[in-house]
Amino acid sequence: MLTKKFRKKSFRIMTWNIYFGADLTQLINTTPEQVPQVVTEIFNQLQQTNFPARAKAIAKQICRRKPDLIGLQEVALWTVQSPKGNSVINFLDILLKNLKELGLSYNVVAINRNFRDRLPSSTGDIIGILDRDVILARCKSPFKFSNIQENNFKTNLVVPIGNQPFTVLRGWSSVDISLYGKSFRLVNTHLEGESQEVRLAQGKELLKGPGATELPLIFIGDFNSNADGMESPTYDMLIDAGFMDGWDISGKGPGFTAFQARDLLNPISTLSKRIDLILLRNSFNVRKINTIGDRQRDRTPQGLWPSDHAGVAATLKFGHNFYCLGSSTGAGTE
Repeated sequence: MLTKKFRKKSFRIMTWNIYFGADLTQLINTTPEQVPQVVTEIFNQLQQTNFPARAKAIAKQICRRKPDLIGLQEVALWTVQSPKGNSVINFLDILLKNLKELGLSYNVVAINRNFRDRLPSSTGDIIGILDRDVILARCKSPFKFSNIQENNFKTNLVVPIGNQPFTVLRGWSSVDISLYGKSFRLVNTHLEGESQEVRLAQGKELLKGPGATELPLIFIGDFNSNADGMESPTYDMLIDAGFMDGWDISGKGPGFTAFQARDLLNPISTLSKRIDLILLRNSFNVRKINTIGDRQRDRTPQGLWPSDHAGVAATLKFGHNFYCLGSSTGAGTE
């Protein structure tokens, strides 16, 4: 029999879009002749927004909350191929290193690989980017993981870049988690931001895919559907499907998470939308939820915001009627 302590055990969860570091939409509708100069401008912006410095700020926020589970979006892998040699800017490796320096170790549970491209710059380099969404779990946690899935959406936005069609591939990852004999499913995602029609179709895929389960569910991520907007069909559809918005349960204030300026140097926060969400279905209580990375003291010494999004962190507790395993404490491997 589970002890009273374990029955009431809570855990901490976080979602954060940590930003590519540059505005990739500049490439949309370019001609072939325009592409190299735009690529150079994008790479210059990436250097200006200085992810190594931002990673320190992001790691500090994570260290303060010490979440057990983290869903990250826009965990970019940039590559540079030049006559002088090749280099890599791996957001995941940089962030994990900074966390380790603060005494926190996380395991990668799932990596969802989304769109990628390699394009020439005006300086003769080839600049590549791979978009990834990642689920992390604190090392030596009591969680047991199974049924790890990493998938891309069937419906995606197609845009012209250099007069060629480019698919903005997005997706989701999920994992079934067991803790003290209780099981639930965590889903991390990043829905399309440039098309309401595509975003709604992707939301439907979530419900028919990882959302089609008897397990209690946690959806986290950047949903690009304003929870407080007048027309938010994707958000409304998820709520109608039985999800509760964690912010509506325990959040204080507007809970805005998007957007800061693309160069991250705006002196006053410009967050005005709530699109980064923790959604819950069945048997969770929200003890606490708050935004992170949106205060002046959270900026880097150079004045950069940690991301163009704020993150969301919550403390959850198992509710009554939670799905319990029989005599087992969980399946799968850590």
